[in-house]
Amino acid sequence: GVMFTEFAETIQGVETIDAAAFSKMLHAGLSGIRSIGSAKVGDKTLLDTFVPAVEAFDAATAAGKSFGEALEALVAAAEAGRDSTIGLVAKIGRASRLGERSLGVLDAGATSCAIILKELSDGAHARLG
Repeated sequence: GVMFTEFAETIQGVETIDAAAFSKMLHAGLSGIRSIGSAKVGDKTLLDTFVPAVEAFDAATAAGKSFGEALEALVAAAEAGRDSTIGLVAKIGRASRLGERSLGVLDAGATSCAIILKELSDGAHARLG
């Protein structure tokens, strides 16, 4: 919920979403999530998806890639981040109570975050001229 609220507040009143506005929105959502918890990449949470996705998007735009190409990089990184959680043991959040039993299973938060980021990216990509 915090992520969506931050997304909405960041782009409220923005007429056209370009790569810079999309990046600002992503960073606001990430900051919002980080403000309510202490998780970090490697803890088997949605941050294992969200952080590399944002980093990939920003790296692509910094390298001069188009908005569409940056969206594709974001999705690929989100999916790779999601998949990385299979080899992790949950250290924080609801899954942490499972301990070693969480090994070998995708994290639910990372999986849902990957789906959300893919759908947002696909929606934006479909509207590019």
